[in-house]
Amino acid sequence: MIELLLGIGLVVAMFVGYNIGGATTGPAFGPAVGAGVISKTLAAALMSVFFFVGAWTIGRRVVDTLGRELVFDPAIFTIEASITVLFFIGLALFVGNVFGVPASTSMTAVGAIAGLGLATNELNWAVMGEIVAWWLVAPVIGFWVSGVIGRYFYAELNRRIALIQTDGSLLTIDRSGSIPSIALGPNTTTRELVGTTVVVAIGCVMAFSSGTSNVANAIAPLVGSGALEMNPGIVIACVAVAIGAFTIARRTLDTLGNDITALPLTAAIIVSTVSAILVVGLSLIGIPASFVVIATTSIVGLGWGRATRTTTVRDSVRGTAEKPRVSVGALAADEEGEELPKIGEENPADIPSASDLFNPSTTARVLIMQNVVPLISTIGAFLVFRFVPVFGW
Repeated sequence: MIELLLGIGLVVAMFVGYNIGGATTGPAFGPAVGAGVISKTLAAALMSVFFFVGAWTIGRRVVDTLGRELVFDPAIFTIEASITVLFFIGLALFVGNVFGVPASTSMTAVGAIAGLGLATNELNWAVMGEIVAWWLVAPVIGFWVSGVIGRYFYAELNRRIALIQTDGSLLTIDRSGSIPSIALGPNTTTRELVGTTVVVAIGCVMAFSSGTSNVANAIAPLVGSGALEMNPGIVIACVAVAIGAFTIARRTLDTLGNDITALPLTAAIIVSTVSAILVVGLSLIGIPASFVVIATTSIVGLGWGRATRTTTVRDSVRGTAEKPRVSVGALAADEEGEELPKIGEENPADIPSASDLFNPSTTARVLIMQNVVPLISTIGAFLVFRFVPVFGW
């Protein structure tokens, strides 16, 4: 019977890992895919490799946090309870992936474990409060840092970086000799190659950070219950994440890379940098990082900052009948590096419209679902553990 329950637990854990791959590949590599830097297949491969590295090195610490510190008594993670927690994590993430919305795996997993802790009166409120506080603060920081960059520094950064994407392949492989050699594409500049490398490298850092914080979401209950050893659990979770990255993640890559905004390469670098710095910072202090939300708010913040160059600060906050725009439409306004007028003196007609580059309905759907999905796991887990007699709490 125990072996059967453990087998069910492993299947559910893999289902969670599969949905983690679908939910986290978009925030990590969506900007690079949206900018046309890499393909979805390459993004999935890079996600798989760097997620494993992060999980194997630092991720085991977060497993201990969720499996032992978030609740006072880890003994509540019976095999039955662990399966139920993982089921609600996987179900909630699956709902987000079906809608093409990259839901926060950390918020969803912590929510399910919190539901168990609430039902058993074993929830460590001090740890929970610290985690939630950073979840509220980090997206605000991401939005405003990106907004300030978009409003005051984006034009200058774009002129200095001058990452104009050229037609044709970025690199070519010469197989005429005994040893194949790699060279720049026929139209590729060195600056374009450097910029492309930077945005992909930042995505790899985010994938690494995802491994450090999100592997726990798939295996922490089973490891905490003692039913699964740490190292085999990490390998199983990473295999499942890779499957999700190559399959269902294509929907979330479209959402963050194309549907919210068509990111120019310079904008992709900024969004990825801001998000990666915040995620790594949170991981260093032991907080399960919700980089899905951080990446989304950074994209919106950067576009808001660019769009409000057509207004003064007072008008951009209050809104006016003549200048009502607060959108991501201006992200490509200086993609060619032209000289811009001073802030507040630009002609709104010179800036692409919201409908060209910014989809408000998609953004609203993303933000709503990113809050609804964790609630599904939290409330569902609490109701089951409180009212289903089989658990006997």
